[in-house]
Amino acid sequence: MRDMTVGSPLPLILKFTIPLLISNLFQQLYSISDILLVGHILGVKALAAVGAAAPIFFALIMVCIGFTNGLTVIVAQSFGAKNFARLRKAVFTALLLSVGFTFLISLAVYLSLDNILHTMNVPVEIYQDTKDFLVVLCCGVVMIVCFNLLSGFMRALGDSKTPLYFLIFTTLLNIVLNVVFIYFCKMGVAGSSLGTVTAMSVSAVACWVFIQKRFKILIPRKEDCKININLCKQNLIIALPMAVQFSIIALSAVITQTICNKFGFVTIAAMTASLRIEQIGGQPMVSLGIAMSTFVAQNYGAGRIARLRKGVRQTSLVSFGASIVLAILVFVFGRQIVGVFIPGEEPQMVEQIMELARTYLKISVVFYFFLGQIFIFRNSCQGMGNSISPMISSIAELIMRAFAAVYLTKIWGFVGLCFASPLAWIAGAMVVSFGYFRTVWKIGRKNVKNR
Repeated sequence: MRDMTVGSPLPLILKFTIPLLISNLFQQLYSISDILLVGHILGVKALAAVGAAAPIFFALIMVCIGFTNGLTVIVAQSFGAKNFARLRKAVFTALLLSVGFTFLISLAVYLSLDNILHTMNVPVEIYQDTKDFLVVLCCGVVMIVCFNLLSGFMRALGDSKTPLYFLIFTTLLNIVLNVVFIYFCKMGVAGSSLGTVTAMSVSAVACWVFIQKRFKILIPRKEDCKININLCKQNLIIALPMAVQFSIIALSAVITQTICNKFGFVTIAAMTASLRIEQIGGQPMVSLGIAMSTFVAQNYGAGRIARLRKGVRQTSLVSFGASIVLAILVFVFGRQIVGVFIPGEEPQMVEQIMELARTYLKISVVFYFFLGQIFIFRNSCQGMGNSISPMISSIAELIMRAFAAVYLTKIWGFVGLCFASPLAWIAGAMVVSFGYFRTVWKIGRKNVKNR
């Protein structure tokens, strides 16, 4: 466990971030392993099927994890305030609310799959593979969310290393299972999702056993295992807007994918590869954002607002530098990285996919700065219990992404689609940064009045 209310902020944040970064890279690794195995063993159409399914799975996971992330805020605040009785009650409440919420959402998606896929214009050639992939994930999403929630509890206590170790284990197990299910068992695209669900389930159980032995502070006692209406309300006030926020982000991805599907499976394959590269490149900024959530929540709980502001300011500058370096790397080596994902079935098709992916990356990398600032300010707001500003920011992202996907594609075609993310990042960064500064100003004003 690490108390983040003492010591120099930036070194503490960076030390906390490094395991998070490695953890997120491993998380991307098992996602990438799915793409590589599916693409090179099953072909371009199977790769496109996973790409078409990705926004729906992303939407399902983002809504559920957004909700559970909100449930860890009170755990972190209670730890910062050294209120361990409230911490244990918050853990029990979070587990109860998270499992119930995830079950209902995943069931709703499962029952609506055919309607969703038809609405998204999924091509006939990849329709069945896309559906098979999603059916398995819908059945196992509860275990995926449980693993992320338990990891979130440990990070709320300042431990970013133990979740890393579990994720490394999960990644390696997932890769092995994918090879078994896809290559040896001949399960097709569904084998990829089954490997993910199975690996996450094993890790979730192992994670809970470990917490019982090493993080007893998190284990609710008999008297804590009661439904506390006030604590439920406090959790829901934070968690529901975060779920809505993440659902809006996911919806914007679904809209973009829906427009992309109209261009055919070659364009879908190109977007699938380029988005995976973008996700890898953005992991340092994502990790800094996650670290800020814990740092801000603990310091907010301890009432150390000046320290909170200093940490956010310093981390924002680090994120700016990281966005420049990452943009240069992706711009220079983008073609070589894209080539790793594309199976060499037909040279002409491969070259077409490569060119489309390079076009997307050349446009998006210029705007990485705004993406980095979104992660910093969004997580900082959430750490202070302000989930409204991030939600409004997500609405702004949705509007700009939909504008690019629907209208700019009519004018510029695929290039218009490439501007969907950059325009969304600019709008989101502007809104959420304003929300952060307004929240800090209100806290400072309140402290002055209470003196």
